[in-house]
Parts: sequence; structure tokens; C-alpha cells
Amino acid sequence: MRDAEGVFREEAVLILAPTAKDAAVCRKVLEEAGVECAPCRDVGDVCAGIDGGAGMALLSEEALTHESLELLRLAIRRQPAWSDFPLLVLTEEGADSELVLRTLETLGNVTLLERPVRVPALVSAVRSSLRARRRQYQIRDYVGESDRIAAALREADRRKDEFLAILAHELRNPLAPLRNGLEALRLRPHDRESTAWARALMERQVAQMVRLIDDLLDLSRVSRGRIELKKERSEVASLVHGALEVCGTAVAAGGHRLTLDLPREPLYVSCDPTRMVQVICNLISNAAKYTPPGGSVTVAARRRSSGAADGTVEIAVRDTGIGIPRDMLGKVFDMFTQVAQSLDRSQGGLGIGLTLVKRLVELHGGTVEARSAGPGQGSEFIIRMPEHASAEAAPRIVVLAEGAAPARAQRVLVADDNRDAADSLAFMLRVAGHDVRIAYDGQQALDLAETFRPSLALVDIGMPRLNGYETARRLREKPYGAELTLIALTGWGQPDDRSRSLAAGFDHHVVKPIDPPLLERLLAAPAKKKGPACRGEDGPRGGVELAQSGLQAASRPDLR
Repeated sequence: MRDAEGVFREEAVLILAPTAKDAAVCRKVLEEAGVECAPCRDVGDVCAGIDGGAGMALLSEEALTHESLELLRLAIRRQPAWSDFPLLVLTEEGADSELVLRTLETLGNVTLLERPVRVPALVSAVRSSLRARRRQYQIRDYVGESDRIAAALREADRRKDEFLAILAHELRNPLAPLRNGLEALRLRPHDRESTAWARALMERQVAQMVRLIDDLLDLSRVSRGRIELKKERSEVASLVHGALEVCGTAVAAGGHRLTLDLPREPLYVSCDPTRMVQVICNLISNAAKYTPPGGSVTVAARRRSSGAADGTVEIAVRDTGIGIPRDMLGKVFDMFTQVAQSLDRSQGGLGIGLTLVKRLVELHGGTVEARSAGPGQGSEFIIRMPEHASAEAAPRIVVLAEGAAPARAQRVLVADDNRDAADSLAFMLRVAGHDVRIAYDGQQALDLAETFRPSLALVDIGMPRLNGYETARRLREKPYGAELTLIALTGWGQPDDRSRSLAAGFDHHVVKPIDPPLLERLLAAPAKKKGPACRGEDGPRGGVELAQSGLQAASRPDLR
């Protein structure tokens, strides 16, 4: 009926009768009909019940006075906008009484029942009022949900605007040094020292832009459930060392002291090695980024026994950096969230790295936790995953060699409607000693191929006249098509895009911008033999991932 805080059940009927006997009779009749009742001593109790959330009130005409009507009017006015509180008034004179007429005018949702009233009529009227009250509750719930959705949309819109501003900032940041490097090359084209400096600067900035874009694409794939994990039994120490191969330079660049606290005995987890290395690398890079120069970064791993045959493996990354306020510990994994980003944008980043970490770890069935004693006290991120303790051998992460065998001179066709992209790629290939022809649309590529007979073609997907898919299909139909190595060079890198490329006849799907070492490996691969075209694929993220991480060879045997 009513809890300790005075809150009534939503379908409780408040009863105010002239006498206790009348109240008891009404209560008995209604409760036998399955209606919950709450007898009231006076109008003050009725007003408390209205404030407490009861369903309706059953009043007798004798309870109505000028003072009680005013109290009821005030109680009903206090109701929220969705509420139209129902009152059922038992009267002897119908609507002829002055007080009853005033009740109708003052209180609004009033139903009159003339006494003596038959029991079925009373029960029916009460049930009808409660049904109407339920519809009001539905409106209340809808309004509440709409308000919550509106608030969430406003917050999402705010964070979207904030993210777009950060994204614009982060993408513009590399453009300034790139332009400066180009100007340095223009002003001092023959100065080796200036050329080397400009080249290193431009390589760093291009790599930064590629990382930003890859993080965005990965987060999109994870959010839409488009990430396919290729799990295998992996040694934790191997994963850590693989991550350091990628992001160790960030630690060294900050002058940080790196400490590895790894157990002597091997620890194994079941994971996608490429993705788990990406997770650990993100945490190490994050620690290096938010630790002042000369700080320390510690990467530790340990086994926590759970009493079962297999325990839990913890991988922790600690730093002596800027720390995290306690009120932000639960928010650092939210998308587009950065600590104190409005005060200090010097560290850079889109605020999606930790979101990506959390979602990838959860895809593996693990958890990740952030710890910090507060600002200036450093941070610790702990990954927990089930231990994989079977006795089978665990492959170690194989890091590709930096160098590659020199590529033999080939006839290369470059097809791309972006003239600068096509011309610059052709320039690189010609400098490397290859014979190159350029086409700026699909039909031109087919026409050139008839006389040029390339051994390898780099084909953009989105081209005019003929797109890359159709160009690849028609090239495969040519007498020389089976021996031709076809590489899709594109900005589209989703799994569906790769599948379409392979179905169209491409041997490899490489996401722009192609990294020069990967291009060298593709050119140095053994020539194709006559026969059906190969349908392999270059790893989970194509050429960009191979070029950046160096952690996993392409799936084609000739690229290992």
C-alpha cells in the first residue's frame, strides 16, 4: 500500500468515507475485486496519497468542503504535467449540489456516482479510472524515456562537435611540418643534411596521420561488430616484445626509463596476436605520451590463480605521468574522452585509443581497468584475460625483417584517377628501376595493358569510366591475365571491401597510403605462374598494418 517513505503503489485507491464503517465496506468490496486500497482519515491523508503516487481517490460528498477542495486543488496542481489524477465522488444529489458542481469545476478529472450505488457499478467505475491512470503512467514513462534520449542526444552532439574540433586539430597538426619540409626541400634541394632532416620529419608526420585514420577505422569496425579475431595460443612476453617493436620509439623519444617485469616461466593466453599487440602498444604509447620527459614506464605481466586449473593473466602498464582524477577513472574508456583536454591539448590524440583498447580486450573475453592515485601520481592500466594453459606449442610473434630482397625490374601499370597519387607512385617505381605506365581511369588502363602487357598492376577502386573491380575482371579475362599480379590500392579497407576485391580477381588488397617497404616486398615477390589467379589477402588490415606494425606477414606464402 505505502512504503516507509510514504510512497504509494501506483494502483492504490485512496478511500475517504463519512464513517469508518463505510470505509471498511468500500475497502472490502474493492479488495474482493482485486483492487488495492488505502483508507484515509481525512483530506490531508488523501493529499499525501496524491503526492505519494497513488492511482486514484474515492471520496464521499460529505468530505467535500471549501477548505478540503482547496487542499485537493493544490495537491493536484503539484502533479507533473503528464498526470490527470482521477477522483471518484459518491454523491446523493448528483450534480445539483453546489460543492459537487464546484468540485467538477475545480478538480477536473472527476467522476460522479449517485448513491446508493450497486457494487458492480462501483467496481466498474474504479477499474475504468485505474485503466485511464495506467495510460497516464505509459505517457509518463514515454516522456521520461524521451527526456533521457534527448539528454543523451544532446550529450552525443556535444561530444561529436568536440571530437570534430579535435579531429580537425589533429589532422592539421601534421600538415604544418609537411609543408615546412617541402619548403625546406625547395629552398635547399642539394643539401644532404636538410634533405635527410625533411625526409625524416615528413615520414613521422605521415605515419602519425595514418595512425589516426587507422584508429578511427578500427573503432568503427569494433563498434559495428566487423572485427574478426583470429585467435591462437600466444605467449604474453612475445606479445609485449612485439608491441615494443612498434611503439618502443615513443618511449625512447620521451627519454623515459622502460622497465619490463615479466615472469621467467611462460604465460599463455588465447588471443588474436595482432590485435593484442595493438592493445598493449596503445597502452604503452599512451603512457609515454602522458608522462613528462625523463619519467618511467613499466610493463609487467603476472598470473593470478583462481583456484582452478587455469588462472587469470594480468598485463599491466604503469607510468609516472600526469595521472587521472578519481572522477575520471570510470570515464577514460568512453569514446572521445580525454583527461583535462580543455586545458591542455599539447599531448594530442583523438580520445579513442583507450576506447579501442577496452572494446578489443572485451572481444577477447577479458577486462581492462584504469587506476590512479590522482593528478601527478601516475597511472596504471591492467588487462585481465583467462590463462590458456594447454601444452600445445605457442607460436611467437614474428617480426618482419626491415630489409627486403631487391625487386627485379618489372613492367608496372599504375591506374588511379588521382593524378598526383598516380604520378608520385610511378615516380617512385621508376626510380627503383621499373618500367611504368600510368592510366587515369579504368578504360585507359585496359587500353594501355593491351600493348604494354604489365607483369604487375596497382589499380585504384574508385575510378571513372570503369571502376577498379570491373577493370580487374576484364584484365583477368585477357590471355596474359593469369600471370598478372593485381593489387587493389584503395582507401576502402573494410572486410566487405577486401572480399569484393578478391572476388574481382585482385591478388592483394592494400589500403592507401601504401608504405614503401610493403611495396618493395610486393614487387620482390616471386612471379606468378600460369594458372588460376591467386585469391589471397594481405592480413587483417592490408598493407598499412603490415607497413606500420611489422608484426604479421601477409597471408600469401610469397610475402612471408
